[in-house]
Amino acid sequence: MPAYPMSSRVAGPLSRARDWLDARGKAAWIVAMILGFVAFWPLGLALLGYMIWSKRMFGCSTRQSRVRYYAPTTGNSAFDAYREETLKRLEDEHREFVDFLQKLREAKDKAEFDQFMQNRGEKTEAQ
Repeated sequence: MPAYPMSSRVAGPLSRARDWLDARGKAAWIVAMILGFVAFWPLGLALLGYMIWSKRMFGCSTRQSRVRYYAPTTGNSAFDAYREETLKRLEDEHREFVDFLQKLREAKDKAEFDQFMQNRGEKTEAQ
Protein backbone atom coordinates (compact mmCIF):
# COMPACT_ATOMS: atom_id res chain seq x y z
CA MET A 1 0.00 0.00 0.00
CA PRO A 2 1.37 3.49 -0.84
CA ALA A 3 2.47 5.87 1.90
CA TYR A 4 -0.02 8.53 0.81
CA PRO A 5 -3.73 8.34 0.02
CA MET A 6 -4.73 8.09 -3.60
CA SER A 7 -6.31 11.54 -3.54
CA SER A 8 -3.06 13.28 -2.57
CA ARG A 9 -1.16 11.57 -5.40
CA VAL A 10 -3.78 12.53 -7.96
CA ALA A 11 -4.63 15.93 -6.48
CA GLY A 12 -3.47 18.87 -8.50
CA PRO A 13 -1.74 21.99 -7.30
CA LEU A 14 -5.08 23.73 -6.67
CA SER A 15 -6.21 20.97 -4.29
CA ARG A 16 -2.90 21.06 -2.47
CA ALA A 17 -3.09 24.86 -2.21
CA ARG A 18 -6.66 24.61 -0.87
CA ASP A 19 -5.61 22.07 1.76
CA TRP A 20 -2.57 24.16 2.70
CA LEU A 21 -4.73 27.26 3.17
CA ASP A 22 -7.36 25.29 5.11
CA ALA A 23 -4.68 24.06 7.50
CA ARG A 24 -3.76 27.68 8.26
CA GLY A 25 -7.30 28.96 8.77
CA LYS A 26 -9.51 31.77 7.54
CA ALA A 27 -6.79 34.40 7.86
CA ALA A 28 -4.65 32.59 5.27
CA TRP A 29 -7.60 32.60 2.85
CA ILE A 30 -8.08 36.34 3.35
CA VAL A 31 -4.38 37.04 2.82
CA ALA A 32 -4.43 34.90 -0.35
CA MET A 33 -7.48 36.80 -1.61
CA ILE A 34 -5.83 40.18 -0.97
CA LEU A 35 -2.62 39.06 -2.69
CA GLY A 36 -4.76 37.81 -5.56
CA PHE A 37 -6.37 41.25 -5.90
CA VAL A 38 -2.96 42.94 -5.79
CA ALA A 39 -1.37 40.59 -8.34
CA PHE A 40 -4.29 40.23 -10.76
CA TRP A 41 -7.74 41.44 -9.73
CA PRO A 42 -9.73 38.62 -11.43
CA LEU A 43 -7.73 36.13 -9.37
CA GLY A 44 -8.70 37.90 -6.15
CA LEU A 45 -12.31 38.04 -7.30
CA ALA A 46 -12.24 34.32 -8.14
CA LEU A 47 -10.83 33.54 -4.67
CA LEU A 48 -13.53 35.67 -3.04
CA GLY A 49 -16.22 33.88 -5.03
CA TYR A 50 -14.77 30.49 -4.11
CA MET A 51 -14.56 31.45 -0.43
CA ILE A 52 -18.21 32.48 -0.40
CA TRP A 53 -19.37 29.48 -2.47
CA SER A 54 -17.49 26.96 -0.31
CA LYS A 55 -18.63 28.69 2.91
CA ARG A 56 -15.05 29.42 3.92
CA MET A 57 -15.85 33.12 4.27
CA PHE A 58 -18.93 33.01 6.48
CA GLY A 59 -19.11 29.38 7.55
CA CYS A 60 -17.26 27.67 10.33
CA SER A 61 -13.52 28.11 10.45
CA THR A 62 -12.76 24.49 9.76
CA ARG A 63 -13.98 22.16 7.11
CA GLN A 64 -16.18 19.31 8.25
CA SER A 65 -14.58 16.90 5.85
CA ARG A 66 -11.14 16.90 7.33
CA VAL A 67 -8.22 15.47 5.45
CA ARG A 68 -7.32 12.31 7.31
CA TYR A 69 -3.74 11.26 7.86
CA TYR A 70 -2.93 7.91 6.30
CA ALA A 71 0.21 6.31 7.56
CA PRO A 72 1.80 3.56 5.54
CA THR A 73 0.86 0.07 6.60
CA THR A 74 3.12 -1.55 9.14
CA GLY A 75 2.77 -4.96 7.62
CA ASN A 76 0.93 -6.17 10.73
CA SER A 77 -2.73 -6.40 9.76
CA ALA A 78 -3.90 -6.71 13.38
CA PHE A 79 -2.14 -3.48 14.37
CA ASP A 80 -3.34 -1.68 11.24
CA ALA A 81 -6.94 -2.72 11.99
CA TYR A 82 -6.55 -1.58 15.62
CA ARG A 83 -5.12 1.76 14.48
CA GLU A 84 -7.96 2.33 12.04
CA GLU A 85 -10.55 1.43 14.67
CA THR A 86 -8.94 3.76 17.20
CA LEU A 87 -8.76 6.63 14.71
CA LYS A 88 -12.42 6.12 13.80
CA ARG A 89 -13.39 6.09 17.48
CA LEU A 90 -11.43 9.31 18.11
CA GLU A 91 -13.05 10.98 15.10
CA ASP A 92 -16.49 9.96 16.39
CA GLU A 93 -15.68 11.29 19.86
CA HIS A 94 -14.43 14.54 18.35
CA ARG A 95 -17.63 14.92 16.33
CA GLU A 96 -19.74 14.24 19.45
CA PHE A 97 -17.71 16.80 21.43
CA VAL A 98 -18.14 19.45 18.72
CA ASP A 99 -21.90 18.75 18.73
CA PHE A 100 -21.91 19.06 22.53
CA LEU A 101 -20.13 22.41 22.36
CA GLN A 102 -22.61 23.63 19.75
CA LYS A 103 -25.54 22.68 22.04
CA LEU A 104 -23.79 24.43 24.94
CA ARG A 105 -23.42 27.61 22.86
CA GLU A 106 -27.08 27.44 21.83
CA ALA A 107 -28.16 27.00 25.45
CA LYS A 108 -26.00 29.95 26.52
CA ASP A 109 -27.41 32.09 23.69
CA LYS A 110 -30.96 31.15 24.72
CA ALA A 111 -30.26 31.98 28.38
CA GLU A 112 -28.79 35.36 27.40
CA PHE A 113 -31.76 36.08 25.13
CA ASP A 114 -34.23 35.10 27.85
CA GLN A 115 -32.40 37.40 30.29
CA PHE A 116 -32.55 40.22 27.74
CA MET A 117 -36.28 39.70 27.21
CA GLN A 118 -36.88 39.64 30.97
CA ASN A 119 -34.89 42.87 31.47
CA ARG A 120 -36.70 44.45 28.55
CA GLY A 121 -40.05 43.49 30.06
CA GLU A 122 -39.06 45.01 33.41
CA LYS A 123 -38.02 48.28 31.69
CA THR A 124 -41.33 48.63 29.84
CA GLU A 125 -43.30 47.94 33.04
CA ALA A 126 -41.28 50.58 34.93
CA GLN A 127 -42.07 53.28 32.36
